[in-house]
Amino acid sequence: MKEAINHSGPRVVMRDSPIPEPDDDQVLIKVIFSGMNPKDWKAPELAQMYTEGPMYEMVKPIKDGLNQGDDIAGIVEKVGANVVEFKPGDRVAAFHEMVTPHGSYAEYAIAWGYTTFYLPKHTSFEEAATIPLAALTAAVVLYRELALPCPWTPATTSIPLVIYGGSTAVGSFAIKLAQNSSHYVETLIDRSKGDTIIDYRDGMENVIKKIQEAIKATGHDEVRHSIDAAIVQTSADTLKAVVAPGGQIIFTYHNEFDVSPAVGSQPTVGMVHGRIGNQPVGDARELGYIFCRYFTRALQLGTFSGHPYEVREGGLEGVEQALKDLKEGKASATKYVIRIADTPGLG
Repeated sequence: MKEAINHSGPRVVMRDSPIPEPDDDQVLIKVIFSGMNPKDWKAPELAQMYTEGPMYEMVKPIKDGLNQGDDIAGIVEKVGANVVEFKPGDRVAAFHEMVTPHGSYAEYAIAWGYTTFYLPKHTSFEEAATIPLAALTAAVVLYRELALPCPWTPATTSIPLVIYGGSTAVGSFAIKLAQNSSHYVETLIDRSKGDTIIDYRDGMENVIKKIQEAIKATGHDEVRHSIDAAIVQTSADTLKAVVAPGGQIIFTYHNEFDVSPAVGSQPTVGMVHGRIGNQPVGDARELGYIFCRYFTRALQLGTFSGHPYEVREGGLEGVEQALKDLKEGKASATKYVIRIADTPGLG
């Protein structure tokens, strides 16, 4: 099969690889569409920065090149002996375990059964490819780190939550999940319930002022829950200014920002597999299993949807340019996906 191997740069090398075999608890999926994420270019560059220590051990498999695709949408080809939920021919999406072989930048990919989920007939593979990594990241942040009420036990009182970077895939999914977790948010953004959109281009001082005014307008004196999905100095400084001392600022990717007296943390979606590479990162495997089943139900009911997407040209051959465009910040409020069948030379 054809497979794209990611290196720092970003640089991509195409190679022919054998079709992988699932182990007893895994699913082999014929990839129809793969999603793309900023970490697909960031991780290879991060890997070059470390030569020892726990972080080095975590990223070591990346250093010499690895298929970084983790968002799978396709058709089940084969299942392991212990997999009881899926069978060949099923339409599914799945989150591939990061920093392991057999990712989604290939004709076939491997996923664990518990981070695989059915797709309703009305959900396209294109839309599905936007969901796994970003939506599970949002779930880890909202329900493991911030301990907010889950969609099946919605909040009965309003809880202030600031999401910086709401147009990113993770930020958008956090908004959608928060909507389903509260009687106080009836649509994606409902101003009658106190929801507010603030444009970061107004300048940091104005953004801080508007957030503080919005919090007061809802009858609250402070905000203790926030998400930074932009992960730049301005976003960190803004949240540091508005979150109460001891309140939480959850970043969705590794950084060195100091947000004290608030408490910053950097959970990873790798928690839904309990590890990244050979390094434990906290165990959220049950959360990953439950939310993957929730995604299927919410997609079926129409209470959840994917992120806006752009299909990039060239299939696997187009991965390198698409990652360069991601690095240059050209994807705004949209997620890149690739159609594997668009790869030149594939039948």
